[in-house]
Amino acid sequence: MSNQPMQNHHEGVYMSLMRGLKELDLRGQSVPSDLVLTGDHAFPLAMNSKGQVPMAASLYGSGRVVVLGHESYLWTLPALVENALIWLRGDGSDNLSVGIHQNVMSVAENLSKSSFQAKVVGAFSDNLGVGVYVTDAYSVGEHKKDLVAFMKAGGGVLIAGQAWSWAASYPKENTLLLFEGNKVSGVAGIYFSDHQAEAEYLPVYPKIPSSWMAVVNGKDFEDDLEFLLKGVSEFDIQEGALLSEVLVHGPLAFPIGTTANGNAFLAGSYYGQGRVILISHEGILSREPLTQFWSNAVHWLDEGRNGVIGVSQDQALGILSKSGLKCEKTNFRKDLSVFVCTAYSGDHMEDIQNFVAEGGGLLIGGHAWYWAQTHCGQNVLTEFVGNKILTKMGLSLLGATIGGGVYKAPIPSQAVKDTYHFRHLLHRFAGHVNTGTDLTKHEEECLKKLGTDCSTYLTMKAHDCSFYAQLLSALTDIIMRVGMPQVSDTCPVKNSKDHLLLNVGTELYKVHPNPDALLPYLIKDNPLMPVIYNHRIQISVNTTSWEWISTGLYLAPGMKTYIAIPADMVNKGWKIQIGCQTDRLNHGELKRAPSVHEQFPITTEMMQVYNLWGGLLYLVAPAKAQVQGQIIVQMAVPAPYYKFGATTAAEWSLLRNAPSPWAELEFENIILTVQSNVVRGLDRPDELAALWNEMMRAIADLAAKPHKFPRKERYVADVQISHGWMHAGYPVMIHSTVAGELVSVDHIRNVGIWGLIHELGHNQQRGCWEFPPNTTECTCNLWSVYVHEEVLGMDRAKAHPNMTLANRNCRAAEFAKEGRQLGKWHMWVALETYMQLQDKFGWDAFKKVFAAYHTMSDFPNDNKGKMNLYAETFSRTVELNLTGFFKSWGWPITPATEEKLSNLPSWSDHPMV
Repeated sequence: MSNQPMQNHHEGVYMSLMRGLKELDLRGQSVPSDLVLTGDHAFPLAMNSKGQVPMAASLYGSGRVVVLGHESYLWTLPALVENALIWLRGDGSDNLSVGIHQNVMSVAENLSKSSFQAKVVGAFSDNLGVGVYVTDAYSVGEHKKDLVAFMKAGGGVLIAGQAWSWAASYPKENTLLLFEGNKVSGVAGIYFSDHQAEAEYLPVYPKIPSSWMAVVNGKDFEDDLEFLLKGVSEFDIQEGALLSEVLVHGPLAFPIGTTANGNAFLAGSYYGQGRVILISHEGILSREPLTQFWSNAVHWLDEGRNGVIGVSQDQALGILSKSGLKCEKTNFRKDLSVFVCTAYSGDHMEDIQNFVAEGGGLLIGGHAWYWAQTHCGQNVLTEFVGNKILTKMGLSLLGATIGGGVYKAPIPSQAVKDTYHFRHLLHRFAGHVNTGTDLTKHEEECLKKLGTDCSTYLTMKAHDCSFYAQLLSALTDIIMRVGMPQVSDTCPVKNSKDHLLLNVGTELYKVHPNPDALLPYLIKDNPLMPVIYNHRIQISVNTTSWEWISTGLYLAPGMKTYIAIPADMVNKGWKIQIGCQTDRLNHGELKRAPSVHEQFPITTEMMQVYNLWGGLLYLVAPAKAQVQGQIIVQMAVPAPYYKFGATTAAEWSLLRNAPSPWAELEFENIILTVQSNVVRGLDRPDELAALWNEMMRAIADLAAKPHKFPRKERYVADVQISHGWMHAGYPVMIHSTVAGELVSVDHIRNVGIWGLIHELGHNQQRGCWEFPPNTTECTCNLWSVYVHEEVLGMDRAKAHPNMTLANRNCRAAEFAKEGRQLGKWHMWVALETYMQLQDKFGWDAFKKVFAAYHTMSDFPNDNKGKMNLYAETFSRTVELNLTGFFKSWGWPITPATEEKLSNLPSWSDHPMV
């Protein structure tokens, strides 16, 4: 979004192919084939009112191909043919010689007035010396491999014909693979299909034509599924295995194995003249219960050649050998029939794609979720190596996961209409929006998933791919026709259609060539706000970990601005962020869009940034960054921003009314981000700062850390958060309804803020003295008790009703009565253990214990080991043997720990005696 999407290279080709043409009159006796397009390079040259494609072009290797859906177009459209020959000859080639098959020799007559030299031949051969070869789709003959090699090496091919009459004569045959013409054009991703296209009078459009009706699926795959699922009723995927979800997006790709809610983990596809099967975890290739399926799969991929199955991993060899085909351990070779590999290697990437395009089979296994988790901020669809092979084949591995289990195999005859298919459902939804066709109940239930899949697919920014351009155009039409739901607290999004529109609208805006034209359909109420220009912000940063740097500025929805950046921040891990609400939502009812912030890696000294949802403007500093300098923001809206020690009372009296809807208060060790209306009436931010500074110092004191935090904590209030009433992290997320409590000295002093401090306590927890899940919601409360007692002077019983003496004693007695089981020692019960220690030894003992942990290393990993270490550390700190006390709380204290502490006097009168 900081730069415009790349210009579609194919648009230029389209314009040269259509040069001088105003219309294409296809009416007459000829009924063309509807062409099916796949891959990255194929694109339509014409499209009728039903979205059918009677002519198309593509690239393969170094060469080019133009495909016409009926051979008569070779002589009825001479101007188009001449344009095609000029393009097919290649840029900079001076070879004017054109080979023309004798069955279409009338092309030669039409060329007599042109600069081309026609050679009419009986068949294609290597030594013709031509730059372009023209043939009908029926005369490819035994020279198809030579013709493909000619094209791959840089030659141009013009091929024309229809396949529907052939298909009628061979009803049981696979037209895509077996029709003569497809053995050449299919390699480049253009297939003559067995469907007739309506022959119409077509205007020539200034851009590549597109329509929501364009072909969705090139075939129904029932025969493929019947072959693949013979003798297979279920997929027994190992319990505990974690697979990636597969996005099945190509017109010749289809799901084979899915979960009950339609998420695919196993899928197939046609690519060129070959076939592919993807399983989203390589370990499943060696699963014994799937032996029958894998046997079917390699036979389907081998297509009856009985060739060699080359297997790159040892584990799969045993199972695949049971197929009866010849399997051998090998890396990729061109003489194989099928290659079996994982999705983790980029070796031979282009060779493998060409191998499949020219008729080979590919069985590939692997997941992308681990890669996605370890490559934060990178796009799994475009950057994960397996997807660099797979995506152009119509399949992609996603970061989303699917757990192991037993999944029912689909019934081939029903799968065609019942299985969720991304393209098919998008086609149906576009029809629903454009012509009012009703969706089935099952289709409506899948719309939310469709929205997610469309958004995921859009992130590829593959503007040069025909299907991507078609999708972009169809989704733009949908959004411009029905708009995007104006989601808010008072107008939540609940149904799956609105979920889809909200998801798609957000993502569409990021990748659209003209986002400004789309904006009014996405955000209906976007009032103009007063702005400041060329605002300079001093940066003085010395970070230990990554953090947000506030600018005190806000960008309105869709508002673009340029930011001038110091050279020493470029390509050093810095980012610009718009929006403070970084929680990603996945709720059935949404009060805001699922994701409303945007980040841009800083890659140049001048960055243009914008965000559909607007938001506060931040710099995100990487860890260990040291920068002194300034940034200049060309245009932004001022926000109510108070910085302790910098903002004066006079400045605040003006700033608190600044127009931004979001405000920030930055104190010594914490930053509060709330809706502006919460601070408009805040008269004394200095008093609030003093209180927060004191509370944050207390948090550091209990943790035995220096008063200056290495990174200031942050709270962000939001209308809806990803989980819980509040949750810890950076930032701590809270609901807008409690934002007022953050900024009210009265409320904090008189009512208390237990939950808000509880979340900061979570941020202080350390794995070495934490025993999850027992203490996850327990030890963080030590900070709540400490701050309320030591800073606010509030008794713990008043700070939280669970902390009254009666409740405390009752929990301890109940725990003892039920047999002191560790399984029942959690949250409030567990907190009582720590409170009894505090009652006896005071807060000072805790500070010393935490301090002792700062100097230790090599901690045990298991709870038992960690609990024994804690018992020992606390005992040595207070110089009493506490093993009896901890055992009375069900802790698994070992004889070794008791032995180590045996020289200390015992705490024999503890409360649990």
